[in-house]
Amino acid sequence: MIRLKDLALRRGGRLLLSGVDITLHPGWRVGVVGRNGCGKTSLFAALLGELDLDAGAIERPAGQRVATVAQETPALPDAAIDYVIGGDAALAAALAEEARATAAGDHAAAAAAHLRIDELAGYDARARAGRLLHGLGFGADTHATPVREFSGGWRVRLNLARALMAPSDLLLLDEPTNHLDLDAVVWLEDWLRRYEGTLLVISHDREFLDGVCSHVVHIDDGRARLYTGDYTGFERQRAEHLRQQQIAHDREQAERVRLQAFVDRFKAKASKAKQAQSRVKRLEKLAGTEAVRAESPFRFVFTTPDRLPSPLLRLDDVQAGYAGAPRPVLSGVRFALEPGERIALLGPNGAGKSTLVKTLVGELPLRAGERLAHRDLRIGYFAQHTVESLREGASPIEHLRPLAPGVAEQRLRDFLGGWNFAGERAHEAVDGFSGGERARLALALIAWSQPNVLLLDEPTNHLDMDMREALAEALADFPGALVLVAHDRHLIGLACDTFWRVAEGRVEPFDGDLDDYARWLRGRSAGGAPGETAAAAASGADAGASAADARARRQAAARQREAQRPLRARLQRIEQRLAALATELAACEAQLADPALYAAGGDSVAGLLQQRGRLVAEQVTLEEDWLEVSGTLEEASN
Repeated sequence: MIRLKDLALRRGGRLLLSGVDITLHPGWRVGVVGRNGCGKTSLFAALLGELDLDAGAIERPAGQRVATVAQETPALPDAAIDYVIGGDAALAAALAEEARATAAGDHAAAAAAHLRIDELAGYDARARAGRLLHGLGFGADTHATPVREFSGGWRVRLNLARALMAPSDLLLLDEPTNHLDLDAVVWLEDWLRRYEGTLLVISHDREFLDGVCSHVVHIDDGRARLYTGDYTGFERQRAEHLRQQQIAHDREQAERVRLQAFVDRFKAKASKAKQAQSRVKRLEKLAGTEAVRAESPFRFVFTTPDRLPSPLLRLDDVQAGYAGAPRPVLSGVRFALEPGERIALLGPNGAGKSTLVKTLVGELPLRAGERLAHRDLRIGYFAQHTVESLREGASPIEHLRPLAPGVAEQRLRDFLGGWNFAGERAHEAVDGFSGGERARLALALIAWSQPNVLLLDEPTNHLDMDMREALAEALADFPGALVLVAHDRHLIGLACDTFWRVAEGRVEPFDGDLDDYARWLRGRSAGGAPGETAAAAASGADAGASAADARARRQAAARQREAQRPLRARLQRIEQRLAALATELAACEAQLADPALYAAGGDSVAGLLQQRGRLVAEQVTLEEDWLEVSGTLEEASN
């Protein structure tokens, strides 16, 4: 059992936590959540003894074994698998003693070392380390590769494997999914569910927390509160807690109307498509959490583009890769983007997802094939290095000004204020910004250009939960085309309804939703390689179809999309007006609920009632139009 008794923590002159009184029982899997900078990582540092308490105490069992992921990885010559085995310090010492005694011919010492290794179950250590490496995406041919030859992201994975290898009673993981692909996230989720010790994990990935956690500790405004259940359960409990305290009740009501319209609209659109079921499920999970969502300071949009031509962008029989490489990364790629398409790229890291995105952007020259871009194509591209490429010493407004020559500064300030860079914050140098603030600025710069195609490669790595929710809602409302690479299933499930798997040099559609994909990953045979394609599973694409049949199907689908384009444009206009009406109605209802209105006189009340009547009538008419147009589209698609 771990007891935090009236704990208080400071960092510099800032009080992060105070009055924390929580008890954690053995075997609990606890998600530690809260906005960036609230004190989550500092709490871990205190548990590790790296940060002194300002008040209170931490009570833990004597001899409790603690494992955590190292923040740095030295450029070692050790093989990857030996580095991972080294996570079990006692076993590593016994193996080193055995090697020393054997080399020295000290048979007694070697025998004693053999016994110690046997006690520590050390003779299957290489197999256990190999399984950890395999689960985290390392191919068998990389197990002997020196640690110093891996890139930074892969070294983070090695440190994670080393922490999982360590025998522990308490495991502390700080954002363990940040450098993982979805395949590895699903594997880690399963591994942690089987972990027998106490787990504390910091994460902004709500699907991961839902899959792993039995409890949640929420840190907010210097306080920490323990909730029973997964992350979705925590949101519901917190929403009820906020309602009971009548916090922001009027904002909650407006948010309830807006979110319900959001859920109903997309549920109706997605109900007939198997690939979109993950969006429906994730939207339904949001019901009842309006108070939590209204509390968020973030709300932003990607403005409707001036033009939405069809098709926007197409790759035809493309070979994609890097100059000088002996072979292409991807071959035979046929990939088209139409307005309204929302595609998530699935597959292990290193299989070519980023290569495909760079090829769509035009950043990588084609090795073969053709890239056809409409003259009105306007791409918004968020790369994995985008956050790091912001200019040190420059402010948000200095980053935005070159993109908006001749635009008045007040307009630039108003725009940045919508992305929560209000007031003097717009003139502060980015040097002191957190990773989340930098990512938010990078997204704002993309939004300014009004793209009609968004290509986003791991945009959530630096974002906290509130920002991820805001991004999910903004992407769900974006009318252009979207291609998303992310390991956050909640974001993918809300923003995307089509899935393509990138593996073994191919790009193939995955016929199923995210839950199907997770089941397929778990159902692969133990010896299956991480690069297996979706065609190996029952839910995979029909691999037996001939190339000619596949081409004919794509051409037929393209003709159908072209025929339906006027209807889709009309549907989009209706949806945009319905969204605006929901906002206007919420504002009108809020005014009518204000007691001060009635003291002002009857004319104001009558005018608002008339306005409300007009809005409701227009809403009813538009909903009938929406049903008619969507029904026509559905019949045409069958």
